[in-house]
Amino acid sequence: MTDTQVVTQVVTPFATPVDTRPPLPGRPTAAHRPGPGADRRPQPLGSPWPASARVRADGEVLISGVGLEEAADRFGTPLYVLDEAEVRARARAYRAALPHAEILYAAKAFLCSAMADWVAEEGLGLDVCSAGELRLATAAGFPPHRILLHGNAKSPEELRLARRLRVDRIVIDGLAEIPRLAALAIANVPQRVLIRVLPGVAAGHHSAVRTGVDGQKFGFGIAGGDAAEAISRTLAQSSLRLVGLHCHLGSQITDVEPYLAALDRLVELLAEVRDRHGVELPELDLGGGHGVRYLSQDRELDLVEFAAAVSERLATRCVERGLTVPRLTVEPGRAIAAPAGVALYRVLSVKHTAGGRTFVAVDGGMSDNPRPALYGSAYEVRLVGRSSAAPTAVVDVVGRHCEAGDVLVHDAALPADLRPGDLLALPAAGAYQLSMASGYNLVGRPAVVAVRDGRARLLIRRETVEDFRAREVGR
Repeated sequence: MTDTQVVTQVVTPFATPVDTRPPLPGRPTAAHRPGPGADRRPQPLGSPWPASARVRADGEVLISGVGLEEAADRFGTPLYVLDEAEVRARARAYRAALPHAEILYAAKAFLCSAMADWVAEEGLGLDVCSAGELRLATAAGFPPHRILLHGNAKSPEELRLARRLRVDRIVIDGLAEIPRLAALAIANVPQRVLIRVLPGVAAGHHSAVRTGVDGQKFGFGIAGGDAAEAISRTLAQSSLRLVGLHCHLGSQITDVEPYLAALDRLVELLAEVRDRHGVELPELDLGGGHGVRYLSQDRELDLVEFAAAVSERLATRCVERGLTVPRLTVEPGRAIAAPAGVALYRVLSVKHTAGGRTFVAVDGGMSDNPRPALYGSAYEVRLVGRSSAAPTAVVDVVGRHCEAGDVLVHDAALPADLRPGDLLALPAAGAYQLSMASGYNLVGRPAVVAVRDGRARLLIRRETVEDFRAREVGR
C-alpha cells in the first residue's frame, strides 16, 4: 500500500500506535500482521476498522470477505455495512471478561431485529429506553425477562407496555414514576425496579453526554438527599421490589478511574440503605459509555483492565462496609456496535474554492450521521474501490444538506485525483449514527447490510419519498 492510499483525518504522518486492546476472536495481533509488500494478499487495516477488514492492492476493501465497492453497486449509497462477526466477537469478549456480571446491550446505540438476535444468541440482555425499542425487540423474539427499561421521561403508556410484556426490571428516574408504576403493578407480582442515581462523577467526551453529575435531567443526586428520598418512597410500595442502584456516567469514556470513583459512592449509598432500612440491595448497574477508537491514534477503554479493576474495587469496598457483593451489571452499546459498522458514500462533487479549501460533497451527511455536527466528532475516511498514485490533498468531506455545519470529516487526507463517482468509507460507524438519523431535506435514511463469511444480506431497506408521503393523511 502506498502512502497516497492511506486516508486519515491527520495531515502530518504519525507512527502507527501499538494496539493495546484486549484481543477479540479473529482480530490479528500486531505480531501476525504482514508488513508492507510481504505479499499481494489483502492486508489487514487494523482499528478503527472491523477485525475482518482487508485491503487489496487495487484499493478494494473487504469486510468479512465482501467488497465494499461490490456492496455499494448492489445496494446503492449511502450504505451502512455491519460485520456480524465483529458484533458477536465483542459480545463474547464482554462475557469472557466479566463472567459473573450481567451484560446488557444498550439498544440506543443501534437496534434492528438482526442485532437483537445476535446479542440474544451471544447471551446478552438488552436495555431499552422507549416503547419503540421495546416493541421492536420483543417483536423480534427477544425474551422480556432479559430486558431492562430506563429513560428520564417514561410515559404512562410505556410503563403499561413494560408491565404487560413482563419486562424484568424498570429503572426509576423520577419521583412521579414511583406511584405511577406502583399503581400498575400487582402486590403479589411485584415489579422489580432500580433507582438511577447521580454519583457526581463527570466523564465523557462531550458536555452533552456527561450524565453522572448533578444538575441535569437524569436520575437522583446522592448529594442533597434526592436519591435517599427516592429509595425510601420506593421501599414503601408493596407492589414494587427495589433490587438495586443504577448509574450511567456518560459516553466515550476511555479511562477506568471514573467508574471506580462512582463505585465508591454507590457502595456508600448501599451501606446507608442497609443501615437505614435494613435492606441489602442485590444489584448494582454501572451503565455503559465504554469508549472506542474512531481514529487510529485514539485511546479506547481497555475491557480487561476495566473488568479486573471494577470487580476488585467492588469486592474491596463491600468487604470494608460489611456488605454482600451485589451482582454487577454493565451496559455496553457503542463498544459492541460502533467498530462493526462502515458507512459508504459516493462522491457527488469536488469543489476547489478561491480561499484554497477543497470540499468533497457526498450523497449523505448529517441526516444519517449527526455526530460531527452535534459533538464535533472526528472520523477517518478512505477511498475504496480503486487505488491511486496521486499525491495527497487536504479536503473537507461534506454532506449534501443545506447546513454549513454538515461536515463529516474536516481536514481529511485524500488522493488529489478524487472525482465524482468515487466511493468513500468511514469506519466505526455502527453506533449513534442511524439510531440518531433524521429525514432532513426529505433525504431517506440509508439501507443497512450485514456481511458474514463472504455474503451480504439486506437488513433494513432504504427509506424513500414514498415512505414520507405515506405518513401524510390530509392536505
